[in-house]
Amino acid sequence: MVASFVLSAYSHPGSLRWLFFCVLLTLYALIVFSNLLLILVIALNRSLHEPMYVFLCSLFLNELYGSAVLFPFLLVHILQDTHIVPAPFCFFQIYVIHGYATVEFFTLASMSYDRYVAICHPLHYKSLMSRKKIAALVLFPWMYALLRSGVLISLSSSLELCGNVIDKVYCDNYPIVRQACYDTSIINIYGIVGTFNVIVFPFVTILYTYGRILRVCRSAPGQTWHRAVHTCGPHLASLLNFTVASFFEVLQGRFNMSYLPNALRILLSLYFLLCQPLFNPLIYGLVLTKIRLVCKHLLFRYVQKGLRLSSK
Repeated sequence: MVASFVLSAYSHPGSLRWLFFCVLLTLYALIVFSNLLLILVIALNRSLHEPMYVFLCSLFLNELYGSAVLFPFLLVHILQDTHIVPAPFCFFQIYVIHGYATVEFFTLASMSYDRYVAICHPLHYKSLMSRKKIAALVLFPWMYALLRSGVLISLSSSLELCGNVIDKVYCDNYPIVRQACYDTSIINIYGIVGTFNVIVFPFVTILYTYGRILRVCRSAPGQTWHRAVHTCGPHLASLLNFTVASFFEVLQGRFNMSYLPNALRILLSLYFLLCQPLFNPLIYGLVLTKIRLVCKHLLFRYVQKGLRLSSK
C-alpha cells in the first residue's frame, strides 16, 4: 500500500564509495564467469551428462538467478546518496531471494539422495535414477520455490503499512510485515511454516541419506570410504556454508539485532547471498576430478590455439 521503501542500513562511505563499487563489481563478474563457465563445461561435454552434474547445473543456475537481482541493485545504490526503492521492485527482489533460498536447500537435498543411491545401491543406480526421476528432482525445487514465493508476496503486498523503512541494504519480507497497521498472524504463520518446510524437510532428507551412507562405508572396504569422501565432501561443505549463512539471516530477520554494529549486520546479510555463488564453483570445480580435467583440457586447447595463431 506504499509507493516506495527506504533502505536505512546504508552508511555513507565517502571517499571509499568507488572502492566498494569496484570490489562488488569484481565479485559479481567472478560469480557470473565461474558459474556460467561450469554450466557450459557440463552442458557441452557428454562425459559429464550424469545425474550429479545435472544437479550441479541447477545449483549454478540458481546462483546466477539469486545474484542477478542483488548485485546490480547494490552497485547502483552504493553510488547514490538516497536509497529509495519502488515498492514493485522491492517485492520482486523479495520474491527472487526467497525463491533462491528454497531452490538451494531442495537441490542440495536432491544431491544427497543421488549420492545415497550411488554409494548404497550402485548396481541399481541407473534404474533408481531414471530420467523422469532426475527431471522431477530438478524441476520440483524451482516449481515449489516459485509457488511459495508467489503466495508470500501476494500476502505481504496487500498489507496496509504504517511505515516504509527497511533496516537492510536490500529488501526483505519480515521487516515489511513488522510495519503492518494490523494483526499479521496469518502471514507470520505462513512464513514460519514455509521456513520449516524449506529448511527442516531438506535437512531431514540429508541426515537420513548420510546416515545410510556412513553405515555402508563402515562395513565396506577403504576404497568405498575414499569414494564417499571424495564425492560427498564438496556437498557437505556447500551445505554447511549455506546453513550457517541462512541461520544468521533468519536470526536477523526474526529478532532485534540493532545492538550489533551496522557494518557487521550488513556483512552477515551479504554473506547469505554471497557465500554460495562464490563458494560452489570454487569447491566443485577444484575437488571434482571430472570437472577439473575437462577445464584443464579446454584451457590447454585454448592456449594451444592461441600459440598457433601467434606463430602465424
